[in-house]
Amino acid sequence: MPSLDDYKGIDPAWCPGCGNFSILDTFKEAMVEMDLEPHQLTVVSGIGQAAKFPHYIRCNTFNGLHGRALPVAAGIKLANHKMKVFVTTGDGDCYGEGGNHLLHNIRRNLDIKLFVHDNQIYGLTKGQPSPTSMEGIKFKIHPFGVLSEQMNPMALAVALDCSFVARAFSGDQEHLKGIIKEAAEHKGFALVDILQPCVTFNKVNTFSWYKERVYQIEDGYDPTDRLAAFEKALEWGDRIPLGIIYKNQRPIMEERIPMISKEPLIRHSFDQKKIEETLKEFY
Repeated sequence: MPSLDDYKGIDPAWCPGCGNFSILDTFKEAMVEMDLEPHQLTVVSGIGQAAKFPHYIRCNTFNGLHGRALPVAAGIKLANHKMKVFVTTGDGDCYGEGGNHLLHNIRRNLDIKLFVHDNQIYGLTKGQPSPTSMEGIKFKIHPFGVLSEQMNPMALAVALDCSFVARAFSGDQEHLKGIIKEAAEHKGFALVDILQPCVTFNKVNTFSWYKERVYQIEDGYDPTDRLAAFEKALEWGDRIPLGIIYKNQRPIMEERIPMISKEPLIRHSFDQKKIEETLKEFY
């Protein structure tokens, strides 16, 4: 039985009060409660404050390039689909630089769990607006306000028929833990957008700003109803829904690739002579 100490990495260097702390603690708790040992999972990230996550947890980790966490995660999953693969990333890293990878990994439906630490700003590079920054908000490099329309990752994911779409809030750790566990247990690509304050650079979307607006999706809501899910995903402003917005059951890519559908690639025999014979065909 794993313990929290088994997952202890180096001490985080995030700003005091950053929402990343509670996400990290909650993720560890979820892994322990799911009885997952550190060697049974891999955490992949890109670049950013959220992407420092692998430094602060003890398990298999890979800290990659800006916006390129998902290709690495896909490679790991295809090489060993028995491994639990989690991606931790920020709204800039994932929805900005990595937006193209997000679209196509949703389409492929690999069994990867994507947790986006969404503080609606670029925190590591000192406060530029991100794709989820609200239109009109003023930052140092946007004294006249953000001119681009705010991206809605939940609506985008539902439109692409993403296998699991959910939103959580770093200020509600019990609810967040439940969402992390449900995403981990779901078979298919899971996108969890986690609202969290950036206490240093985002003075608008603060802890209290979120707390006044977020609410847990009511009982009786059917997350398999795609039209209802799209309507729910469009909610933003005075009320922001938390919970599983949409989910479906469709074949994952690992099961559709004949060579690995029954046995992970890493378990396949390797014959150097066959490779050499194949290469000779191109001489």
